[in-house]
Amino acid sequence: MHEMSPDVATSLERSIRYRKEPIMSRLQRLVSLETPSGAKKSLDHFAKDLATNFTSLGASDVSLTPTSTGSHVIANFPGRTGERPLLLIGHSDTVWPVGTLDSTVPWTVNGDIVTGPGVFDMKSGLVIIEVALAALRDVGATRRPVRIIVSADEEVGSPTSREILLKAAQGIEAALGFESPHPDGALKIGRLGSTRVTLSVVGREAHAALEPEKGVSAIDELVDQLIKIRQLVASSNDWGCGTTLLNAGAITGGNRANVVSSHAEALIGLRFENSEVEGRVLSDLDRLRPFRTGASVGIEVLTHRPSWQASAADHALLTRIETIAAALDLQVDGRPAAGAADTNFVGAMGIPTLDGFGARGGGAHAPTEHIFFSSLIERAFFLAATLHSI
Repeated sequence: MHEMSPDVATSLERSIRYRKEPIMSRLQRLVSLETPSGAKKSLDHFAKDLATNFTSLGASDVSLTPTSTGSHVIANFPGRTGERPLLLIGHSDTVWPVGTLDSTVPWTVNGDIVTGPGVFDMKSGLVIIEVALAALRDVGATRRPVRIIVSADEEVGSPTSREILLKAAQGIEAALGFESPHPDGALKIGRLGSTRVTLSVVGREAHAALEPEKGVSAIDELVDQLIKIRQLVASSNDWGCGTTLLNAGAITGGNRANVVSSHAEALIGLRFENSEVEGRVLSDLDRLRPFRTGASVGIEVLTHRPSWQASAADHALLTRIETIAAALDLQVDGRPAAGAADTNFVGAMGIPTLDGFGARGGGAHAPTEHIFFSSLIERAFFLAATLHSI
């Protein structure tokens, strides 16, 4: 730990608070660049914007890794000699389709409340990183080396960025995630694991009125299978080895009301407290069998994030962070979170990890998405102090 002098603390805070207007402009800029998961062209453009800004902030090298889902960004910032870097983890994709800004979730500023698609999850987190690095540069304060990764596919399970993240985590001191904090501002230490699966059913078409007995309804089979899966998940929560959460997030199938459906599919999200309960549930899913003669059922795992159970190293990092916050008269604590994120990968490796360094707000993945701008300013000051002191 490096003790921060009152003069440095005052200079950092002033540097950030005097720049509120350009900070708001930068946030609006990032929100205006709509970046839904899978929109490769938009995400590539966003990555170039970040890369340009990271270079201007003093990155020694910035790399873009183009993939089918968009470009992932890695930036390295030199710091005090002999110290290992902190890894700052963010993502550029959102759940909102292009056009949301002009309809469902417009950009608005109403006092301290700012709305817009992705403003909470998590473009305000990216702005916090930029503002903290700019403040440290402007006041000439020393800091630990920093490595930043911004993935382009976090919202869909990080299928192309996972290996890039794991490589970026090599040789680091610790990892900080810039997802939102708990509603009261508490950091996140530990997260449920997340697995996305597709349940596919194949049946047989027939005329729904003239020859229904010759058909096998894939939709009816899918409904019964979903009921069975709910029973399996409910049973898993009685095993006493961890919690499982289930969400059937999308269903498709059939094509006409007068045709017995030959195909149906459900996209299912599962959340697991630990690897033991995950293994047992997924094993049960693999053993699903059709209820109807002539139907077939299949499960495909699309993406997987391991559960991150807080370790002694994570708690030690939290203690260090709490000490820095206390010196600034800030109250910071941490507790586990239900949502999964890219920090799951790093935390599950045993690397000291904390998440929730983003701005306070609410409405993630909902039309009410918003942040409190004052919390963005406070978080940027806190991050700058952390990079200087830790």
